Amino acid sequence: MSRKKILLACLLTLLCSISLNGQNKAIKDALGYPYIIKFPPQRIISLAPNITEILFALGMGDRIVGITRYCDYPKETMEKEIIGGMVDPNLEKIIALNPDLVIGFRGNTLKVLERIKSLDLPLFALEMGASLESIFPLIKKIGTITRMEKKADILTRSLRKKFTDILLALRSVHHEPKVFLSLHGIGLWTCGKESFLNDLIRKARGVNIAGDIPRKWLHYNKEQFIHEDPEVIIILSKFQEEFSKTKEWITNENQFAEVKAISTGRIYFLDENLSTRPGPRLIDAFAELARLLHPQCFEQKR
Repeated sequence: MSRKKILLACLLTLLCSISLNGQNKAIKDALGYPYIIKFPPQRIISLAPNITEILFALGMGDRIVGITRYCDYPKETMEKEIIGGMVDPNLEKIIALNPDLVIGFRGNTLKVLERIKSLDLPLFALEMGASLESIFPLIKKIGTITRMEKKADILTRSLRKKFTDILLALRSVHHEPKVFLSLHGIGLWTCGKESFLNDLIRKARGVNIAGDIPRKWLHYNKEQFIHEDPEVIIILSKFQEEFSKTKEWITNENQFAEVKAISTGRIYFLDENLSTRPGPRLIDAFAELARLLHPQCFEQKR
């Protein structure tokens, strides 16, 4: 082979290598399936509200062609096609929208995700750990699969700063109050050790009275609730009316009358959309919860 042909062959090999490394990245999703990132997706379907929020935060709202009925933030979601719910998406509609990326998340059942995968749709499934900080790699991973790495880096750095500022503001806390986090309206539904909400309470310098139970969600025992005697009750609600109904139920339960949070009136509202969606606004929920538990740490910053 001539020297010229050898040089040409080496150049072609180098160009192919650059193309594969720069254009076609391989990454595994939460289900263990490899995903080849060939180009920035232009038609994205989001199967969860937090994914939708992250995509908008990364400036990709115009690329979203389908969302679930639970995706309601930001307001621009009103213009998007609804493909069903998180556990009952309309697969025919998803196919008709011709997506080049479908992003799934926990909350979508494994059966649904496997079905989407079996249809040869470009699915990437995501999961979040049990810590509040898990939001940062989640955003970065979405930035990677959508080729928006720079914007994802900017967003995560901004959120990390807010996160760190809150932690610094809480350094002077000496007493961590016992907290009961109320979920799903009337009743004692709450979060256990395996939920990121437990870490949200812990990072806000509170003690979740159900935090030692190795579950994500559970119905708490009334007798145990009285025994643990929480100092603060946080009610997650979408609306003030819903919050008022739950608060009324708790305060009207005669057997709860001596519980500290009830006798001292420390029953607070926390926006459910903010606090249960692992997206950028979760840091806002962290800030709000920290202020509810330790208002003295933030008095000079208001």
